[in-house]
Amino acid sequence: MNAFLNLTVAGLLAVSAGTVSAKGNVEAGKAKAAQVCASCHGADGNKPTGPDFPILAGQHVDYLYKALQDYKSGKRNNPIMKGFAAGLSKQEMEDLSAFFASQPSGLKTTR
Repeated sequence: MNAFLNLTVAGLLAVSAGTVSAKGNVEAGKAKAAQVCASCHGADGNKPTGPDFPILAGQHVDYLYKALQDYKSGKRNNPIMKGFAAGLSKQEMEDLSAFFASQPSGLKTTR
C-alpha cells in the first residue's frame, strides 16, 4: 500500500510540476523577458511600471500563451503588445508563458 501511495504522490508531483512549463523553457523565457518584457512588467512580472500594465507573474501558463497569440494575431488590440508579439516565435511565446507562470505572484485576494 505504501508503494502505491508513493507512486501516486510522485505522479501527482510530476504532473503538477510539468503543467507550469508544459512546453516552455523557463530559463529561456527569463532571458527573453529581460530583453522584451521587463521594461513594462518588471523583471519577474510583478512590478508593472504603470497601472495599465498587468502583473504577469503567477498567471496560468495557458492564459499567458493565449494572450500572446491573440496579440500576435490581432484578436487583442494593443499596439505595443502587438508589436512585441509580432516578432515572437511559438517557442518564445511558450518560454515566456512558462517563465511568468513560474514566478511567485504579487496578486492577492483580500477577504
